Amino acid sequence: MHLTVPCLFGLESLVANEMKRLDLKDVRAENGRVHCQGSFADIARLNINLRCGTRVLMELGSFPAPDFEALFQGVAALPWEDYIPREGEFPVKGWSLNSALHSVPACQAIVKKAAARRLGMAYGLETLPESGSRYQIQFAIVKDIATLYLDTSGEGLYKRGYRARNMGAPLRETLAAALVILSRYRGKDPFCDPFCGSGTIPIEAALIAKNRAPGLDRSFAAQRWRNMDSGLWLEAAEEAMDHEFHGSYDIWGGDIDPAAVELAKHNAELAGVGDCVRFEVADAARFHRESEYGQLVTNPPYGERLLEKQEAGQLYRSFGKALQDLPPRWRVLVLSSHTEFELAFGRPADRKRKLYNGMLKCDVFQYGK
Repeated sequence: MHLTVPCLFGLESLVANEMKRLDLKDVRAENGRVHCQGSFADIARLNINLRCGTRVLMELGSFPAPDFEALFQGVAALPWEDYIPREGEFPVKGWSLNSALHSVPACQAIVKKAAARRLGMAYGLETLPESGSRYQIQFAIVKDIATLYLDTSGEGLYKRGYRARNMGAPLRETLAAALVILSRYRGKDPFCDPFCGSGTIPIEAALIAKNRAPGLDRSFAAQRWRNMDSGLWLEAAEEAMDHEFHGSYDIWGGDIDPAAVELAKHNAELAGVGDCVRFEVADAARFHRESEYGQLVTNPPYGERLLEKQEAGQLYRSFGKALQDLPPRWRVLVLSSHTEFELAFGRPADRKRKLYNGMLKCDVFQYGK
């Protein structure tokens, strides 16, 4: 079957590499999504193991949809009864881009009506109960081509299950993991986040250091699907746990807010890495480390409003001065949407990479080789 993994713009190559390491076939990346060929077993493996992907979609078909009639007929021709049982719930969501069918609510209604028509005929019912497990239908209409999917994940893959609540604007776990991967951290060097907030970046670093699959402590929509063998999920989980590492790691998170530090400690315990990460109340403007090398990955406040932007600039200046004494073998990655970050920080980045934090356009400023 054809599987698609949506992701944040800028993370396509990281997701493609993850899928290749899982031995998926015909991996192809395009803007905001990565495709591959796979099986039901691969659906379980992808959901449990992916760090940077948003969700795992199973493609059911693709066809031209220049008008509503073509959309209805194309959806009605798909074998929904092969996947959705008599009592299955099948809500619809999707999006349209550069297409004649630009009204998403109207397209949702047509897709729902067509799928219901097909299922009703298959089960001999005029009204479907929709009282069972959820089979979320997704559609994408791009340049008048409609593609229909079933969402196997349910809640987004960024919801690992360890973040009890957020401190301010949250950084999604998938993006935090991507930053750690971009730093080339593998668990051997010291790792620091001086603006740790609720601890997401250090926790993702610990999961990567341990090679612990991020989806082991949560459930997925397809686990409740009638046509998917539950044993596949157990096999995928066992395979993931067999590849875990066990060692000691130097991972540190600091924040000036004591409440954030306590929450970070709690989240680390929930993630099963409480013994791998140290959290402390600390001022990033006084950051200092004796080690000759390591990785520093952080997501400081951006300051989206004018006054906050000025305060963020002052914070970056203080932080930049603190890092002047950091040994040259340290690798530093800072995620920020601040347009004058480099000027405030005190030096231009060695490399920059554009990413999106939700809908917010950001840069990853990279220092060190």
